[in-house]
Amino acid sequence: MLMTNNDTMRLYFFRHAEAEPGSDSVPDDARRLTKRGAERTRRAGRVLAGLGIKPARLFSSPLARARQTADILGQALNTPVQVRPEVGPGFNAQAVDALARDLGAGAEVIFVGHEPDFSATVSALIGGGWIAMKKGGMARVDVELSQPLRGTLVWLIAPRLFNAD
Repeated sequence: MLMTNNDTMRLYFFRHAEAEPGSDSVPDDARRLTKRGAERTRRAGRVLAGLGIKPARLFSSPLARARQTADILGQALNTPVQVRPEVGPGFNAQAVDALARDLGAGAEVIFVGHEPDFSATVSALIGGGWIAMKKGGMARVDVELSQPLRGTLVWLIAPRLFNAD
Protein backbone atom coordinates (compact mmCIF):
# COMPACT_ATOMS: atom_id res chain seq x y z
CA MET A 1 0.00 0.00 0.00
CA LEU A 2 1.30 3.43 -0.89
CA MET A 3 1.90 5.88 1.93
CA THR A 4 0.47 9.27 1.04
CA ASN A 5 -0.11 12.68 2.50
CA ASN A 6 -3.87 13.38 2.57
CA ASP A 7 -3.24 17.06 1.77
CA THR A 8 -1.95 16.25 -1.71
CA MET A 9 -3.44 14.84 -4.86
CA ARG A 10 -1.56 12.00 -6.53
CA LEU A 11 -1.42 12.35 -10.30
CA TYR A 12 -0.24 9.46 -12.44
CA PHE A 13 0.77 9.98 -16.05
CA PHE A 14 0.92 6.76 -18.08
CA ARG A 15 2.20 7.15 -21.62
CA HIS A 16 0.42 4.81 -24.01
CA ALA A 17 2.19 1.54 -24.71
CA GLU A 18 3.96 0.49 -27.89
CA ALA A 19 1.73 0.96 -30.92
CA GLU A 20 1.84 -0.08 -34.54
CA PRO A 21 3.74 2.34 -36.76
CA GLY A 22 1.88 4.97 -38.72
CA SER A 23 1.37 4.42 -42.42
CA ASP A 24 -0.59 5.76 -45.36
CA SER A 25 -3.30 3.17 -44.66
CA VAL A 26 -3.52 3.74 -40.87
CA PRO A 27 -4.15 7.31 -39.72
CA ASP A 28 -2.29 8.39 -36.58
CA ASP A 29 -5.42 8.53 -34.40
CA ALA A 30 -6.32 4.93 -35.35
CA ARG A 31 -2.95 3.33 -34.53
CA ARG A 32 -3.50 0.38 -32.17
CA LEU A 33 -1.28 -1.29 -29.59
CA THR A 34 1.02 -4.06 -30.68
CA LYS A 35 0.65 -7.45 -29.03
CA ARG A 36 3.80 -6.65 -27.04
CA GLY A 37 2.40 -3.25 -26.02
CA ALA A 38 -0.84 -4.80 -24.77
CA GLU A 39 0.99 -7.49 -22.78
CA ARG A 40 3.34 -4.98 -21.17
CA THR A 41 0.34 -2.85 -20.20
CA ARG A 42 -1.33 -5.88 -18.59
CA ARG A 43 1.85 -6.42 -16.55
CA ALA A 44 1.93 -2.74 -15.58
CA GLY A 45 -1.71 -2.95 -14.50
CA ARG A 46 -0.92 -5.89 -12.21
CA VAL A 47 1.99 -3.98 -10.67
CA LEU A 48 -0.14 -0.86 -10.09
CA ALA A 49 -2.94 -2.92 -8.56
CA GLY A 50 -0.37 -4.59 -6.29
CA LEU A 51 0.77 -1.13 -5.16
CA GLY A 52 -2.77 -0.40 -4.00
CA ILE A 53 -3.41 2.41 -6.49
CA LYS A 54 -7.14 3.17 -6.50
CA PRO A 55 -7.80 6.09 -8.83
CA ALA A 56 -10.90 8.21 -8.40
CA ARG A 57 -10.69 8.85 -12.16
CA LEU A 58 -8.86 7.33 -15.10
CA PHE A 59 -8.82 9.76 -18.02
CA SER A 60 -7.75 8.73 -21.51
CA SER A 61 -6.94 10.43 -24.76
CA PRO A 62 -9.44 9.50 -27.48
CA LEU A 63 -6.68 8.16 -29.76
CA ALA A 64 -6.94 4.38 -30.18
CA ARG A 65 -3.56 3.42 -28.69
CA ALA A 66 -4.17 5.47 -25.54
CA ARG A 67 -7.72 4.21 -25.18
CA GLN A 68 -6.55 0.59 -25.43
CA THR A 69 -3.85 1.25 -22.84
CA ALA A 70 -6.39 2.91 -20.53
CA ASP A 71 -8.90 0.08 -20.96
CA ILE A 72 -6.29 -2.48 -19.89
CA LEU A 73 -5.27 -0.39 -16.87
CA GLY A 74 -8.90 0.30 -15.97
CA GLN A 75 -9.67 -3.40 -15.94
CA ALA A 76 -6.66 -4.15 -13.71
CA LEU A 77 -7.55 -1.31 -11.33
CA ASN A 78 -11.32 -1.84 -11.47
CA THR A 79 -11.80 1.77 -12.60
CA PRO A 80 -13.93 2.94 -15.53
CA VAL A 81 -12.18 4.90 -18.26
CA GLN A 82 -13.34 8.40 -19.12
CA VAL A 83 -12.29 9.39 -22.64
CA ARG A 84 -11.60 13.12 -22.75
CA PRO A 85 -10.33 15.16 -25.70
CA GLU A 86 -8.32 17.31 -23.27
CA VAL A 87 -6.00 14.34 -22.68
CA GLY A 88 -5.29 14.01 -26.41
CA PRO A 89 -2.72 16.00 -28.36
CA GLY A 90 -2.22 19.42 -26.75
CA PHE A 91 -2.63 18.09 -23.17
CA ASN A 92 -1.14 20.45 -20.57
CA ALA A 93 -1.18 21.46 -16.90
CA GLN A 94 -4.35 23.54 -17.40
CA ALA A 95 -6.15 20.40 -18.61
CA VAL A 96 -4.90 18.53 -15.52
CA ASP A 97 -6.29 21.28 -13.30
CA ALA A 98 -9.65 21.38 -15.08
CA LEU A 99 -10.12 17.60 -14.95
CA ALA A 100 -8.85 16.89 -11.45
CA ARG A 101 -9.50 19.95 -9.28
CA ASP A 102 -13.04 18.95 -8.23
CA LEU A 103 -11.76 15.65 -6.81
CA GLY A 104 -9.99 17.37 -3.92
CA ALA A 105 -6.97 16.57 -1.81
CA GLY A 106 -6.14 12.93 -1.26
CA ALA A 107 -7.50 11.78 -4.63
CA GLU A 108 -5.57 9.66 -7.11
CA VAL A 109 -6.00 10.38 -10.82
CA ILE A 110 -4.50 8.58 -13.82
CA PHE A 111 -4.04 10.20 -17.23
CA VAL A 112 -3.22 8.06 -20.28
CA GLY A 113 -1.88 9.96 -23.25
CA HIS A 114 0.98 10.98 -25.47
CA GLU A 115 4.33 12.61 -26.04
CA PRO A 116 5.59 15.25 -26.13
CA ASP A 117 2.69 16.53 -24.04
CA PHE A 118 3.21 14.24 -21.05
CA SER A 119 6.90 15.12 -20.59
CA ALA A 120 6.10 18.82 -20.97
CA THR A 121 3.15 18.65 -18.55
CA VAL A 122 5.00 16.73 -15.84
CA SER A 123 8.00 19.04 -16.21
CA ALA A 124 5.74 22.10 -15.87
CA LEU A 125 4.02 20.68 -12.79
CA ILE A 126 7.32 20.04 -11.01
CA GLY A 127 8.55 23.53 -11.86
CA GLY A 128 11.72 22.86 -13.75
CA GLY A 129 14.01 20.36 -15.29
CA TRP A 130 12.84 18.00 -17.99
CA ILE A 131 11.69 14.43 -17.67
CA ALA A 132 11.25 12.06 -20.61
CA MET A 133 8.26 9.73 -20.68
CA LYS A 134 8.91 6.43 -22.48
CA LYS A 135 6.16 4.39 -24.17
CA GLY A 136 4.46 2.37 -21.45
CA GLY A 137 6.20 4.35 -18.69
CA MET A 138 4.59 6.19 -15.81
CA ALA A 139 5.24 9.20 -13.61
CA ARG A 140 3.69 10.09 -10.28
CA VAL A 141 3.46 13.73 -9.26
CA ASP A 142 2.03 14.77 -5.90
CA VAL A 143 0.46 18.22 -6.15
CA GLU A 144 -0.90 20.77 -3.77
CA LEU A 145 -4.25 22.21 -4.82
CA SER A 146 -3.11 25.74 -5.50
CA GLN A 147 -2.85 28.10 -8.44
CA PRO A 148 -0.95 27.24 -10.44
CA LEU A 149 -0.72 23.53 -9.65
CA ARG A 150 2.77 22.68 -8.42
CA GLY A 151 4.04 19.33 -7.37
CA THR A 152 6.85 16.96 -6.64
CA LEU A 153 7.98 14.14 -8.90
CA VAL A 154 7.67 11.12 -6.61
CA TRP A 155 8.68 8.52 -9.17
CA LEU A 156 9.27 7.92 -12.84
CA ILE A 157 8.96 4.29 -13.91
CA ALA A 158 10.72 3.10 -17.03
CA PRO A 159 8.53 0.56 -18.86
CA ARG A 160 11.09 -2.21 -18.46
CA LEU A 161 10.59 -2.12 -14.67
CA PHE A 162 7.02 -3.32 -15.14
CA ASN A 163 8.46 -6.48 -16.71
CA ALA A 164 10.19 -7.57 -13.51
CA ASP A 165 7.32 -9.83 -12.36
